[in-house]
Amino acid sequence: MAELQEGSKRDRTGVELFAGAGGLAMVVHRAGFRPLLFNEFAKRACETLEANVAVRVPASERPAVPGPGERVPLVAGDVQELDMRYLAGRVDVLAGGPPCQPFSLGGVAKGDEDKRNMFPQMFRAVRQIRPKAVICENVRGLLRPSFKPYFDYIMRELELPFEERAKGATWQQHDAYLLERLKREPDDPTERYDIVMMPVNAADYGVPQIRNRVIIVAFRRDLKVDLALFRRLVQPTHSETALMRSMADGGYWERHSDVPDHVRERVMARLPATLPMGDGLRPWHTLRDAIAGIGDNKPLPEVPDEWLDRTEHLLGGFTEHIGWPGARIYDGHTPNELDRPAKTVKAGVHGVPGGESVMLLDELVADRMPPTESGISTGT
Repeated sequence: MAELQEGSKRDRTGVELFAGAGGLAMVVHRAGFRPLLFNEFAKRACETLEANVAVRVPASERPAVPGPGERVPLVAGDVQELDMRYLAGRVDVLAGGPPCQPFSLGGVAKGDEDKRNMFPQMFRAVRQIRPKAVICENVRGLLRPSFKPYFDYIMRELELPFEERAKGATWQQHDAYLLERLKREPDDPTERYDIVMMPVNAADYGVPQIRNRVIIVAFRRDLKVDLALFRRLVQPTHSETALMRSMADGGYWERHSDVPDHVRERVMARLPATLPMGDGLRPWHTLRDAIAGIGDNKPLPEVPDEWLDRTEHLLGGFTEHIGWPGARIYDGHTPNELDRPAKTVKAGVHGVPGGESVMLLDELVADRMPPTESGISTGT
């Protein structure tokens, strides 16, 4: 993450709300935008940002605008207390993933009624900063039919962020007002945004993980961005169809010639009898692809045979997960498989479900964290 401190030839700038450990911030930076401000509430995430690129600033103070190469101010705490007006006119991109628990399939899903719904704070930031573009990332649960009216309202509010909700008005009343207001051309094109909403799967862009999200991108109307061109530029590059066809024609197995025959046969047996037509995309990247590409293609460390032995489980006992003594294998246990992208590892009030946090390496071995730029992080 040290690269976040570097300037770019064109000094384009960004602000990151709900920054987490900095994943989206790294993406925005790699696209050419130098961060001016981070905000995050979670203690451990703030510690991660500080350890890499940020310097903590009290919420009561106005952060200095960092120059190229300087550490990025981090305001740790409630975004509702953050005043960003000092950055008005200085920010190209406002990015953030408002807390997703209100809309997540893995949560209670109270939606707009949940006090953790922070979309209104994104819109307040737009009014204060007036960025040229906005990027919001959230869970696919936003598109559930039960949330559709509120999701449509979110889209309209981002399109007209300067039309604030009147005090005491419900979101439904405000939405009705926005619907009428959208029928007229804006008096000031800098106060209206053109919106692109994209349901995405990370695997469709070459990430070795199935991770479904909703990305909302907004461009300020006065910039006259070609939205049709933008949509073409962000089309998927990889597909499950291409992976299945690569397995069927042998290309995948040529890359992994050391895979045992019984493993290859098991994977091939699950392919459909009739494969879909080719779509011209590249194959999904599997866990096997990702692991083979780490470092200098070093082989995986030897795994003791007893760790791979399911005899105890089949006889009614259980084999412990590596790194998590006492965790049980159970009927319906569905670990990650090497010849598929990883599943999304869920977090919730009951911790990480065991079926999500392990990998099937031709037999059973422990899960590993995603690869980092310096190698593989160990842990569960």
